[in-house]
Amino acid sequence: MFRRLGKTDKIRAGLKRSRDTWIASISRLVRSPRLDESLWEELEEVLILADVGVSTTAALVKKIKSQAKDKHLSEPSEVLDVMRDEIVEILQSAGSNREIYHSDASNPKVILLVGVNGVGKTTSIAKLANHFKQRDLKVLLAASDTFRAAAIDQLNGWGRKLEIDVISHGAGGDPAAIAFDALEAARARSVDLLIVDTAGRLHTNSNLMEEMKKISRVISRIDPEAPHEVLLVLDATTGQNGLIQARAFSEAAGCTGVFIAKLDGTAKGGIVVPIVLELGLPILFIGTGEGAEDIAPFHPREFVDELFSINSD
Repeated sequence: MFRRLGKTDKIRAGLKRSRDTWIASISRLVRSPRLDESLWEELEEVLILADVGVSTTAALVKKIKSQAKDKHLSEPSEVLDVMRDEIVEILQSAGSNREIYHSDASNPKVILLVGVNGVGKTTSIAKLANHFKQRDLKVLLAASDTFRAAAIDQLNGWGRKLEIDVISHGAGGDPAAIAFDALEAARARSVDLLIVDTAGRLHTNSNLMEEMKKISRVISRIDPEAPHEVLLVLDATTGQNGLIQARAFSEAAGCTGVFIAKLDGTAKGGIVVPIVLELGLPILFIGTGEGAEDIAPFHPREFVDELFSINSD
């Protein structure tokens, strides 16, 4: 019989590859006879291989070392507990546990999704739409990625599958005009949430960045506070390269949060740490599979507990 997975189950499934690789290394550290320089070197290696990044790893290990000294720790397992708490604190520092929709909203809440082609942006939109529909919210989608006909077709396909309306024009249309029409339609239909797809050419394309700024300007004519959220979709499998994308999009689009896609496809889930620490952006959702239901709100403590959990499977 089909069992609807809970939030924790989805996080567990999405982190399986990362956890399996991580725990093999963590287990070796726990078995270390004492705290010495070799343990700190191996800890650094574990973090770097998990895609935490060189600079973030150096800062994290330095802080763990300091705490180990201050607390007079002598067991490797105690060091791992400190590391777990430090990672949770980093992930919580940017507000990763916040809700992006509140029932007291008087206007349709507008969420822009941005990111380069191939990161899973359109599928992530479908996941978000389904997530909020399951919470009994009325959702509308806007196909403002008009540079690719396939993107419009894909979003319309998801709309039919999820029974959610999509506002779209033909390929090559004005993305800002579509977003404008969609917001007017959302207001007329008493929609709770409007999710807008955007183009995803390479982050070095300055015209693309200007187009995203234009979308924000145009919809703000209807609602001065819109867009209320700009979520950057990052492909977890790209690792550190995703940080380059994040910096460019965050500067151009004023990103307010991150949706980590394809987390289930990588063994390097540690990328979440530098995203928060180096960019100051909260992670709000993670993609844990290929289906529309494979999404989980990001909660730092649950995420880290699952990453460190040896007996999750």
